[in-house]
Amino acid sequence: MSSVTLVDLGYGNLGSLETALRRLGVEVGRASDPAAIAAADRLLLPGVGAAGFAMQRIAALGLKDALQGFARPALGICLGMHLLFERSEEGDVDALGLLPGEVRKLLPRPSVTVPHMGWSRLEVTAKDIGLNDGDYVYFAHSYAAPDGPSTIARAFHGETVPAVVRSDNWTGAQFHPERSGPAGARFLSAWLTS
Repeated sequence: MSSVTLVDLGYGNLGSLETALRRLGVEVGRASDPAAIAAADRLLLPGVGAAGFAMQRIAALGLKDALQGFARPALGICLGMHLLFERSEEGDVDALGLLPGEVRKLLPRPSVTVPHMGWSRLEVTAKDIGLNDGDYVYFAHSYAAPDGPSTIARAFHGETVPAVVRSDNWTGAQFHPERSGPAGARFLSAWLTS
């Protein structure tokens, strides 16, 4: 099994992701320079934080070209998934542009709270991602990516929320697999063997 390099922007859920991956027997490292990212076997862009600040860190570290040009398997989690899109309302910022569309704030509605925090049921259309229709996974977010052709699993929180997206070598997970029990472990295992 190949190793996974976590993109280290100096904050986020790196520790919990390292723990989840090591439980699966994976060698995990961290990188915050373009050469190390370009050389990674597999790349994971973690979540937790704000899009505007994350893009500032990516620019300050000179990582944008390395992330956009990465050609091996890569996974963005939560905020990391948001950064795959063209823009985010969170900070009104251009993101990496690997997927079309703008990440927008979830709208509160009667009986719908923002942020979306907790367990939600999935509708899964791709059979190779380790997830099944009806699986419950853990979400913690106030912004959501647009639903479109790249969406391969969805949840519902007052509106359709893309839970997993995929385009070329990049996969994105809105939910936190490291906090989603057996379903999250299956998802990570499937990505590690993709």
